[in-house]
Amino acid sequence: MTSGCGNGSPGYGKSGSPTSASPPTASGGSSAPSGSSPAKPSPAAFQSEIKKITDPASTLKYSWKKGCPVPVSGLRMIQMTYWGMDDKPHPDGRLVVNAKAAEKLVKVFRKLYDMHYPIKRMEPVDAYKGSDWQSIEADNTSAFNCRPATGSSTWSQHAFGLAVDLNPCENPYVTASGEVDHKDCVKFKNRKSRAPGVIHAGDKVVRAFASIGWGWGGEWNGTKDYQHFSSNGR
Repeated sequence: MTSGCGNGSPGYGKSGSPTSASPPTASGGSSAPSGSSPAKPSPAAFQSEIKKITDPASTLKYSWKKGCPVPVSGLRMIQMTYWGMDDKPHPDGRLVVNAKAAEKLVKVFRKLYDMHYPIKRMEPVDAYKGSDWQSIEADNTSAFNCRPATGSSTWSQHAFGLAVDLNPCENPYVTASGEVDHKDCVKFKNRKSRAPGVIHAGDKVVRAFASIGWGWGGEWNGTKDYQHFSSNGR
């Protein structure tokens, strides 16, 4: 993919919905004109499954602890297909979210998949021992992590499973003074970039989250958190 998702700019690609192959002729051959190239196979259909977390000792070993603002019973694991930076479908995306938001988020990620919005990887922060820093270094899309908000002593919306960080390198956290902590992501401070995965104001990605009432950190005053979508906009 070589384009961004801005409205009016080159899109992320055509819908991922399957297309029907040409019917066979009466003799069993293809009805395609002689000498033409065979049709490309349709992308895999989006699939998702929302699961209860039955093994928190392993699934949430690092990201949940006693005293977190949401119990394990209030969380769900979404396993779903996502469109990769390699321009291919990946069936193994996993996102831990608040149970109340799970179905809504499936609808959002279905929209992202259908528009071929590319995602680098999608796995729980426990794959990085609960380290938000390491998850960002891996350019990992994630949701639940029982931690305070950046630079605060209050709970982050991630601690409730009500926030998603999407392609955090292409969409970095930028301080009011223009600093980006992750050196490989500094180049994406330029928000005019149309590189794959970069989110822009008012684009299809922002609108997909807005359709379930979630706000975008790229609209904050001062500090910008371009990767961040949350139920309360913070």
